[in-house]
Amino acid sequence: MPPDRHPCLPAMIFRLLAGLAGAALTLPALPALADGLPPSVLQALKTAQIPAASVAVVVHPVDAGAPLVAHNAGRALNPASVMKLVTTYAALDLLGPAWTWKTTAWTENPAVDGNLGGNLYLRGSGDPRFAIEHLTALLRQVQARGVRRIEGDIVLDRNVFDIARIDPAAFDDKPMRPYNVGPDGLLINFQSIRFTLLPEAGQPRLLMETPSDGLRVDNRLRSVDGPCGSDWKDRIAIRLIPEGGAHRLEFTGSFASLCGEKPLNLAPLPADAQAGGLIRALWKELGGDLGGQVRGGTLPAGARLLAQHESPPLADAVRDINKFSNNVMARQVFLTLGNDEAPATAERARQRIGDWLKRRGLRFDELVIDNGSGLSRVERISAGNLNRLLLDAWHSPVMPELVSSLPIVGIDGTMKKRLNGAEATGRAHIKTGTLDGVKTAAGYALDAQGRRYVVVFLINHPRAQGGSAAIDALINWVAQRRAGEQSPALENE
Repeated sequence: MPPDRHPCLPAMIFRLLAGLAGAALTLPALPALADGLPPSVLQALKTAQIPAASVAVVVHPVDAGAPLVAHNAGRALNPASVMKLVTTYAALDLLGPAWTWKTTAWTENPAVDGNLGGNLYLRGSGDPRFAIEHLTALLRQVQARGVRRIEGDIVLDRNVFDIARIDPAAFDDKPMRPYNVGPDGLLINFQSIRFTLLPEAGQPRLLMETPSDGLRVDNRLRSVDGPCGSDWKDRIAIRLIPEGGAHRLEFTGSFASLCGEKPLNLAPLPADAQAGGLIRALWKELGGDLGGQVRGGTLPAGARLLAQHESPPLADAVRDINKFSNNVMARQVFLTLGNDEAPATAERARQRIGDWLKRRGLRFDELVIDNGSGLSRVERISAGNLNRLLLDAWHSPVMPELVSSLPIVGIDGTMKKRLNGAEATGRAHIKTGTLDGVKTAAGYALDAQGRRYVVVFLINHPRAQGGSAAIDALINWVAQRRAGEQSPALENE
């Protein structure tokens, strides 16, 4: 279905609002705050000890030709996860909201009496969310088609992406955090394992909820009294120790009893080991036998399709990416953009996004895209050009899918706990971003009379983590505005 014929009611409402832009011409013009910021924002920055020179802000009515606020708009800054707006808008427009990925199972020979004499091949297409339940369903399909025992190997074909393996510790020295997992042509369950911690006297219980054949958990955690704290994960040390052909995962440190039950998602294993452990465990649970091993490889010519799993549509993936700032999924979608000439490369994805921007009349000379997720020290874009991107998206056929993917202030996603009970609650869709020294936000907000604005706020400063209050102040300032209202006096930089 073409993206401009989405049947969803919210999509119709969004387009109706966009179509009413002309009617808004009767609204009084709003004076721009030339190179200045609202007093509430300046005060929040002062409290956080962040100079106004280290931030860039744009507030622009979607139905007006000029911004209401434009501060450092042309300065190229690190956008952190706000860069996902570039990737996801490009993907929705270039691929279409209904785009899907197919993960397939192949054989060279038919099974005889439940016995497959050769290998089973699993071929990836870059699906950003091929989770444990999808893998289980695909393996069930294989068994339903007559394969109960595989004499050979299960071969994993990841060759849809042509990328070098990344060092998961390189970004922040936290190699087991799932957000540091690199892209993979056959990404299975985000390459992660889910654990649950339960407080008990003496030693907390540690449950491994994701099966992994060959991985042994060694729980040496201590229970302690006191508050949980937001840093509870940092009090747990984890080591992966080889044991013959298997692995032992050792947990040491402490877990506070007041934490209650906590989920802990980790990516401790290399891609082949993680996939192998999960596939072997699930194949056994389903009653299957495997004579060989699980390994990487290439689908041979002449192999025949046996079964396939088709992903949910791209629009669903974009929602997960933007609502919850999923870096791994963003990188998968970014590389998919480079797959028009398989295998996909990061350079091809960058080129395709650049060409797409130029075709839309969006020439962003300062733009630097590394991996499309914002998990990068080198990515750059200006607040002014992020504003131009979001204005362009507002008038695009895929606008409803993009806007609905953004966290709703005070309601869900990464904005769920911010501005609760304030005027802006439920009245803004805002994508956030955070890195060391970087705090950002961008999206759309309604004022007190229902006029919609693009809002962009980028902070690059060593004290950026204290900048949330300033961002919230700007969103709330927009939410409180009324048409024709005079701008308050501004304090220049």
